[in-house]
Amino acid sequence: MKRYGIRMTLPPEDPMRAPHLLGAAWEAFRWYSTPSDREAAYARLAEGDLYYRPGDTQSVVLEKLDR
Repeated sequence: MKRYGIRMTLPPEDPMRAPHLLGAAWEAFRWYSTPSDREAAYARLAEGDLYYRPGDTQSVVLEKLDR
């Protein structure tokens, strides 16, 4: 069964990559059973988080995966 995913990482300059926080190797994955499910989730994630303060921007790098 093929899976469609989204890999989330932090950009190189992000302060959350510090060793005492998330670290440089932090990554997270979300998997979906269809490309359309993944596309809908990707669009929501790319919009940013509702809980950021005004003026803050999301620093997660999103990458689509097919496996």
